Amino acid sequence: MQTTSDRHEYPAHWEADVVLRDGGTARIRPITVDDAERLVSFYEQVSDESKYYRFFAPYPRLSAKDVHRFTHHDFVDRVGLAATVGGEFIATVRYDRIGADGAPASAPADEAEVAFLVQDAHQGRGVASALLEHIGAVARERGIRRFAAEVLPANTKMIKVFTDAGYTQKRSFEDGVVRLELDLEPTDRSLAVQYAREQRAEARSVQRLLAPGAVAVIGAGRTPGGVGRSILDNIRDAGFTGRLYAVNGALPEGQKELDGVPAFRSVRQVDGPVDLAVVAVPAERVPEVVAECGEHGVQGLVVVSAGYAESGPDGRERQRALVRQARTYGMRIIGPNSFGVVNTSPDVRLNASLAPEMPRPGRIGLFAQSGAIGVALLSRLHRRGGGVTGVTGVSAFVSSGNRADVSGNDLLQYWYEDPDTDVVLMYLESIGNPRKFTRLARRTAAAKPLVVVQGARHGAGPRGHAVRATRLPHATVSALLRQAGVIRVDTITELVDAGLLLARQPLPAGPRVAILGNSESLGLLTHDACLAEGLRPHRPLDLTTAASAADFHAALSRALADDTCDAVVVTAIPAVGEGSVGDAALAEALRSAVAAAPSKPVLVVHVELGGLAEALSAAASTAPQTATAATAPQTPPGTPPRPPAVTSPAAASGPADGAPPGPPAADGPSVPAAPPEGTHLIPAYPAAERAVRALAQAVAYAQWRREAADPGKVPGYEDIDERGAAALIEGLLSRGQGLTLGGEETCDLLGTYGIHVHRALPAPTPDAAAEAARTLGYPVALKATAPHLRHRADLGGVRLDLADEEQLRRAYAELTELFGAPQELRPVVQRMAPRGVDTVVRAVIDPAAGAVLSFGLAGAASQLLGDMAHRLIPVTDREATSLVRSIRTAPLLFGWRGSAPVDTPALEELMLRVSRLVHDHPEVVAVTLEPVVVAPHGVSVLGASVRLAPPPARDDLGPRTLPVAY
Repeated sequence: MQTTSDRHEYPAHWEADVVLRDGGTARIRPITVDDAERLVSFYEQVSDESKYYRFFAPYPRLSAKDVHRFTHHDFVDRVGLAATVGGEFIATVRYDRIGADGAPASAPADEAEVAFLVQDAHQGRGVASALLEHIGAVARERGIRRFAAEVLPANTKMIKVFTDAGYTQKRSFEDGVVRLELDLEPTDRSLAVQYAREQRAEARSVQRLLAPGAVAVIGAGRTPGGVGRSILDNIRDAGFTGRLYAVNGALPEGQKELDGVPAFRSVRQVDGPVDLAVVAVPAERVPEVVAECGEHGVQGLVVVSAGYAESGPDGRERQRALVRQARTYGMRIIGPNSFGVVNTSPDVRLNASLAPEMPRPGRIGLFAQSGAIGVALLSRLHRRGGGVTGVTGVSAFVSSGNRADVSGNDLLQYWYEDPDTDVVLMYLESIGNPRKFTRLARRTAAAKPLVVVQGARHGAGPRGHAVRATRLPHATVSALLRQAGVIRVDTITELVDAGLLLARQPLPAGPRVAILGNSESLGLLTHDACLAEGLRPHRPLDLTTAASAADFHAALSRALADDTCDAVVVTAIPAVGEGSVGDAALAEALRSAVAAAPSKPVLVVHVELGGLAEALSAAASTAPQTATAATAPQTPPGTPPRPPAVTSPAAASGPADGAPPGPPAADGPSVPAAPPEGTHLIPAYPAAERAVRALAQAVAYAQWRREAADPGKVPGYEDIDERGAAALIEGLLSRGQGLTLGGEETCDLLGTYGIHVHRALPAPTPDAAAEAARTLGYPVALKATAPHLRHRADLGGVRLDLADEEQLRRAYAELTELFGAPQELRPVVQRMAPRGVDTVVRAVIDPAAGAVLSFGLAGAASQLLGDMAHRLIPVTDREATSLVRSIRTAPLLFGWRGSAPVDTPALEELMLRVSRLVHDHPEVVAVTLEPVVVAPHGVSVLGASVRLAPPPARDDLGPRTLPVAY
């Protein structure tokens, strides 16, 4: 927060890029004295009606006095913000602080008048709603708690902006004017409104990229080969339903076509709108291309050009400039260094990528930050549906490249409500906004499965990404993602194994698994794999190698009808002999049994049955044609490796994780096109471990879905003094940029949230120790707080249950004799707490994971064995209950081996209060309560530390905004 001395400094942290309702972007920034001409030009383009609504009278032009007033702000009591596109104003908002009498005022007055003006051409785009979010955040930062606005009754659009915002408000009518008063304190409804608007806007911005009406490929070569020409050919060959243009500045004058596609030397020459431009020119020419696209009204860019952040510091700056330039024109970017995008919808059929074959249409949304991994994933899904089933293809594919603008968060917003996507698969190497990702992942996973594999888990991310370093172990990050409903896997093989099961099979109701098949050994392997994954398998049913298709059908039907079974794994090996069952007959027997009872998932483990997986997922006469080497398109020079157009029935497993796809192998078949919607096709796996692992992930996800239906609530406690805590924090931070609080300050701050720490009085001498004990009352504890002895009762640095002064002085002498002088020991005296179980509660703001609450038992359990459990903040009451029970040593809290159970409800309340403190005040970056003694009745916090730091200028709790250019 600015002080009086710097109140006139330009607040650069208020600048932000936002996505508007129609998917375009605008920049919001403070208005300065240099904006006089822009303001006048903007006002001239506003209709007389809008001017009348703003000033309540005809007001054709701004006077010099008006211009001065509207461009000169102190950024404290008078603030103006503008929304800009192309550097020009499209809307403005301002507030003026007022006192109780309505006259101009300064702090501590906490009310301000607010007024908007939106250019008519941009009304209906959600500009005013975005400006209200940002001016509201600015006002709260400056100590303003309420907005007052006077609106003419006929100005229904502006009244709706205020009433729909979700803030607590009052409304009155006087002298022909509607007066609105808004309490700027965020409410559950205002946050829900903000998140809903964010979702619609960002989903629309992605839709504009994936479903364009017209596409221009800029950099399409005149001869076959090269990146741009290859993408142009791929778009045309996929049957794109919109208009396609080729753009190449080197085309000869008069050339109107390029291999049948209308061709131009510049996108400016295209007669008609262009929604999407695919940019495939050298990096040094991209700024010129972006300017031409912006001036022509192009809505979005896919930049496949390389030479950006992945190439070093100069490239990173080039990438930042690219994003800034594109956003100036309201455009969003996929890339740079992108492999492209694909949309298989029959209404679009867009293959604006380097994949020479259009992927099979299906229900899987696929996102990859790595082009090489994207190649491998597309290859698997194209050839044989991930090496498992081929039961479905992709609805859309996006390769984000360097993730400079459009990221996985944007795709989650789009796929959340996309009716053509049932499962989302993501390969991530970095997460730019982890708080937002976990929020969106939780919401998406509640509606459809989200499967994620994360690269660069144990080291730095790719050079093209701005990655926030995490202080949390990888296992902790994985646990937090799972808490958000993410199905977390380790390899791309597991990614598609789990994804394809979830795409066409129902979720299991529990962990009970029936196993049946014609191989006892394979059944036992499957049984062991189930136990290893935490499932509850039934004893395998061996049908023997003589089993017929009818035997399989009957056994599967019985298992599906069994109420003690939640899922079925069928094992099959090839049989030899006249009576042996054929692939087609076995597949039909299993399919017909599943069709009669489709409520449980069924998986098949097959060994060397080349045709079974194909037969299980095949529909008659729909197998794709095999592409031969002679007919396969050639990879143009300089392009990434392409997915081979291989659909041989022998193609079963794809390339090694992260490797380019190679020749087809022989552990599974290729597959036909996706079957009719609603068909539950049976996935087939070449190994029991792969099948069972995918099933276990589905079981865990189904359990999470059931629990997420009632996530609990974040309780409110009447004794919490949020404003008192804010005032304390503000005063403490005025002393420095970041600090660890002292004992009294820690107790005061925690006390505002009902967290009471047992006082510990310093005891530099035996006499001081005795005086402290008399102040606190016996019995007391004497503790050494030197760093090497703190919380180390096992080293003898703690003396407990000292009943009188004699015992205290004796203990003091023992400590100094054992460990040294008092100035080295830093002894303190503390009143004894009731006996119980020592625990530790921590909260930390992690750069990569966001706010995290952790819990474990104090001492060796947490420090040596790492037995800690974690939850994302804010924590609900149900999550606090599960957190206590998640550690391996939890039985010690519940009466293990005859001990007295402790007061876990009181422990849960303590953790909820810590969660609230950190959630309400982002300046609180770390809290440690250790030890927390949980007794049979109540808890005692014996030690606490708090660290403060200035809050980030923008976080996921503030107004919606795009991330800064990476």
